[in-house]
Amino acid sequence: MNGRLFKVGIVLVASLLGTACTTMGTGTGETRGGGPGVRFDWKAESAVKGHITATFANGTSYSGMLFQITTNTTVDDMGPLWVGWRGGWGGWGGWDYWDNGPEFITHYSGRVVANLKDPDGARMRCNFRLVDPSRGMAGGGEGKCQLTDGHTIDATFPSA
Repeated sequence: MNGRLFKVGIVLVASLLGTACTTMGTGTGETRGGGPGVRFDWKAESAVKGHITATFANGTSYSGMLFQITTNTTVDDMGPLWVGWRGGWGGWGGWDYWDNGPEFITHYSGRVVANLKDPDGARMRCNFRLVDPSRGMAGGGEGKCQLTDGHTIDATFPSA
């Protein structure tokens, strides 16, 4: 009996520890120049990776991976960021270093970036400056996203 109780206790503790690293929260966004508002739902599955969904008030939804850039990030880690965009993420209107090289990691350390898509394959890319990088998205932040048609969204994330 004690052995069975011990095993149940181990499973319970392991499951609690497995969820302890997962954080989640929401944010809001406004489309520049008018347009539908946006709700962001994010879930960090580790200290540097997670998932984010942007849902517009008109029902359009984009989702994809988010990455927190740290000094330990490698160019290989960033592969999913460039899918669907030609030559890195050029055309960000004055945002330098936006390609898959080491300059990107140096320049964007302490930020979260994401590459989202809708069910039809349209893309949205995002760049968020964190208030407290040691807490990741849970520490809050703000930034912007850009759709492939050039429209941009100003995003805000309260501390979770």
